[in-house]
Amino acid sequence: MTECTAEQLEFHHLGRRSIVGKFDGGTISSDGGGLLLREVDMRIGMMQRVAECFTDWRRAELIEHPVQNLVAQRIYALALGYEDLNDHEYLRRDSVLAALVGSSDLKGERREREQDRGCPLAGPNTLNRLELSTAAEAPFNRYKKIVADMDMLDRLLVDLFLESYDEAPEEIWLDLDATDDPLHGEQEGRFFNGYYDCYCYLPLYIFCGEHLLCARLRSADKDASDGSEQELTRIVAQIRTRWPDTRICIRGDSGFCRNGIMSWCEANKVKYLLGFLKNDRLLEAIREELFEAKLEQWVTEEAARCFGDFRYQTRKSWDRERRVVGKAEVLADGKANPRFVVTNIAKRRAGARKLYEELYCIRGDMENRIKEQQLGLFADRTSCETMKANQLRLYFSSFAYTLMQGLRRLGLSGTSMERAQCTRIRESLLKLGARITISVRRLCLSFTESYPYQGMFHQVLTNLRAHPMWHPSG
Repeated sequence: MTECTAEQLEFHHLGRRSIVGKFDGGTISSDGGGLLLREVDMRIGMMQRVAECFTDWRRAELIEHPVQNLVAQRIYALALGYEDLNDHEYLRRDSVLAALVGSSDLKGERREREQDRGCPLAGPNTLNRLELSTAAEAPFNRYKKIVADMDMLDRLLVDLFLESYDEAPEEIWLDLDATDDPLHGEQEGRFFNGYYDCYCYLPLYIFCGEHLLCARLRSADKDASDGSEQELTRIVAQIRTRWPDTRICIRGDSGFCRNGIMSWCEANKVKYLLGFLKNDRLLEAIREELFEAKLEQWVTEEAARCFGDFRYQTRKSWDRERRVVGKAEVLADGKANPRFVVTNIAKRRAGARKLYEELYCIRGDMENRIKEQQLGLFADRTSCETMKANQLRLYFSSFAYTLMQGLRRLGLSGTSMERAQCTRIRESLLKLGARITISVRRLCLSFTESYPYQGMFHQVLTNLRAHPMWHPSG
């Protein structure tokens, strides 16, 4: 009988050839393309500024992993597809990730404890302390001594958005949406939400195009719009400090059609365009338009649309009359599909059809951005006990998204992947196997000759290097 060892892997033979494998290839990483992310960060300066949002109460002489290395390790790992802290038990040995983080000890040869040698990065227990530390306990706690300033992290997300523009735009649209984050434990703030039919959180997201400006974790017993006015107040103020002449518009579905939000916009010279749930009075207001659409559909046997544009005020919830546009649509099967939006945008600027089809309907693209972050960058990994810890995880995911968006904006522009989602970018460009050679003066990565995206990889790196390096002074 063939003698096997635990170290050798035996596969089904190929003709007369046996196929065997061993984990003895030397220093190899599956994340060689991650160096592109490091090039992005050197152009936007994100990791350093995220680290500045933390207060470190550790004794300086005992620190092996600076805060910047810890947060960078966490964010890069999410971007590279490692969703769980337990993954870092093995990732802590990865020399490529150590290079991304900025560690000079790429092999972990200078670690204090013998058991840590060979591991240049922090393990999951050390990283977990970022999430569990609190401001009240950090100065006195033995282990949990690194505290995040949530307000600074919020401001940084908006700053990174503002810096992505060479000059102030004439107009921007802020898209608001809420989504479910299903929970499978007894986390703080856990509630059952009837709409989503599960126990979950209900995070609030605010995007401007593909840029993430806010990701706020909330318990699911809240209204979809809860906290929107507070978030808009700080974001709009921060934007106007930099861009005083830029027109700001907000957009959301019917979950954000609340008198408080609309009144706030009207008082602060912000335009809004919000979905509005239909009722009998609204349907009566577009009765003629619906009749016209039915006639057109009957003649053409295709879907038909007409639009109504009128002033409307609710009987109780609104404090004033507002402009409402109704879409009177009849589908190809003859079923009516009316929809309504409310806005303070003047008719002279956008007629009813343009308002709905060109300005409101593109709101749906934001849902793709949320799915991209939740499914591709693991924003739904909120399994910590406290909401504060889970909010910090949501921040890490948000900055991983910002990093990937920076790669799209600076590196992939003009290529066939400039609109690709994070998972496609990761699979095509970042998950690139490389053999690593480390010397005193050089870190050399040898990539496979059969890699199918070599031309694009060269182009992306060329694009990135064409942009100036970030400097703290701006």
